[in-house]
Amino acid sequence: MSVLVGSLLKIIEVAGESILTLTEGVDPEEFFNSRITQMEVMNQLRVMAESSSNFPIEHKANMAEIDWAGWTMLNMQLKTAGGFERDAVWFAVRSLVPATLMWLRVFRQNSPELFAIKP
Repeated sequence: MSVLVGSLLKIIEVAGESILTLTEGVDPEEFFNSRITQMEVMNQLRVMAESSSNFPIEHKANMAEIDWAGWTMLNMQLKTAGGFERDAVWFAVRSLVPATLMWLRVFRQNSPELFAIKP
């Protein structure tokens, strides 16, 4: 497997774990009222969304359980000049990120070579 694939998967995992840590026990109102937490989570969501966009298409097909289309849509929304929709961000935090991390754990167990970063 390529170093690029392993590196992107690691970046996605680390950003996702950061999001889960930052939002653990936080409700939507607390999240959207906390500028520092919100800003860091948004940075990590951008990292995940951008990394997902750069993930090779041939590997996306082999990891179809991950909602690549959802990440693409979120990435586009995060790049729009008008900002983001709260519901989309909260959905990503509570659903898209945890589901992606869950599937990455499954893929790591079944196909550890995908996650190799060594050339």
